[in-house]
Amino acid sequence: MQFDSFTFAAFLILVGILFQLAPSWKLQKLVLLLASYLFYAAWSPPLVILIWISTLTDFSIARLMQNAASSGRRRALLVVSLVVNLGLLSYFKYASFLMNSFIDLMAQFDVIYVAPEFDIILPIGISFYTFQTLSYSIDVYRKRIKASNSLLDFSLFVTFFPQLVAGPIMRAQELLPQFEIPRRIRQPQLVLGISLLAWGLFQKTVLADGLYAPLVDEFFNGQAVANMSVSALASWLAIFSFSMQIYFDFSGYSLCAVGTALIFGFSLVDNFHSPYAALGFSDFWRRWHISLSQWLRDYLYISLGGNQGSKFLTLRNLSITMLLGGLWHGASWNFVVWGLLHAFLLVFENLLRNLPVKRPPDFVIILLTFIVVTLCWIPFRSPDFSTSIMIVQNLFTPGQFISALSIQQILATLGIALVFSYQYWRRNQTLDELIATVPSGLQAALLAAVVTTIALTATGDSHAFIYFQF
Repeated sequence: MQFDSFTFAAFLILVGILFQLAPSWKLQKLVLLLASYLFYAAWSPPLVILIWISTLTDFSIARLMQNAASSGRRRALLVVSLVVNLGLLSYFKYASFLMNSFIDLMAQFDVIYVAPEFDIILPIGISFYTFQTLSYSIDVYRKRIKASNSLLDFSLFVTFFPQLVAGPIMRAQELLPQFEIPRRIRQPQLVLGISLLAWGLFQKTVLADGLYAPLVDEFFNGQAVANMSVSALASWLAIFSFSMQIYFDFSGYSLCAVGTALIFGFSLVDNFHSPYAALGFSDFWRRWHISLSQWLRDYLYISLGGNQGSKFLTLRNLSITMLLGGLWHGASWNFVVWGLLHAFLLVFENLLRNLPVKRPPDFVIILLTFIVVTLCWIPFRSPDFSTSIMIVQNLFTPGQFISALSIQQILATLGIALVFSYQYWRRNQTLDELIATVPSGLQAALLAAVVTTIALTATGDSHAFIYFQF
């Protein structure tokens, strides 16, 4: 059940009606919880059991940690939470990858190993809700928050359907207190929520799927990339198109999540803040997938020691964090390479700060950051590492740069320039600040234009959100 489906529209209307008609706040929350389980079960009903396991494990362990008499017992309980949650995540997401890597390694020594057949289905959203429940247990262990006394509230925290399958990754202190305050659907939040939902759908269906996905799929999935029978110009346009596609796809989902939650009166964190106008690579990660970046910083980087040790240890911690951040995205060597590339860029940037060199103008740094980040998307999207190498070589092949562009390629190029210019213009403005500057009349006109455009360009061929696979 995707945000851009008629099924979800009917589901949202029905849940909204039941939520509004429920006579008590407890029943309203129960409506949302059951709706969240139904929303997830639409993909695979048996996999709801995994959510129940994570929910009951962390709810129980947090209560036990809060009442534990010794730090050793608290630590042991935290280890149980880590083993259960990361064990489930590792099995379902990484078991096949590790087995195939082992088989390939043995083959290098002429050892043929035939693994037993097993077909593991990757539960949708497992990386997101696992990190969300883990952050709760870790925060209780660190005594930053108190354990929840309400299984209903905690279950809803884990499974709240607007952000269940692809974030934003919420902290307990951000979402749990909202479940303690009774609320109803109100007109201001309803209008703004629908507007954000519509704008998110526009980004997904019109820009990501309609404008950029065909160019990206034709390049990466077709024979052209295998034979490199495309010009360097078309190759550059294809990788910049993927840079736009993944941004509009994921940003669109995040806006849909924020808008859907707001319809019911709940606030979710903004996951993007003009990432392609970042002033360097560390700034990029403060603007891209913000909830994951902050999770990796608070629960991995700082746990490793952060920047409190020597320069070497700081850079080591940074590299480990980015490597594991790459693996979080998927069980593939491509994601390992992508994570290592960003680790190298962050280490390089960190070392560069200590050199007595003249700092270029901000615009130059922002433009270079955008270009390099886009180049780093190549292994993220490529079917394999050898294809990534061929693409990079083709980008800089002399004599193959100029080629005629189609109308769609021209529109895509203009779109890239507009997105970069727009993000550069509002790089210091948050989503809330942007909304506050738009008059209500203009908001209504924009909403009408967005809905009309979605209706006119809808093809009925729905693409899954890219981050659903993570």
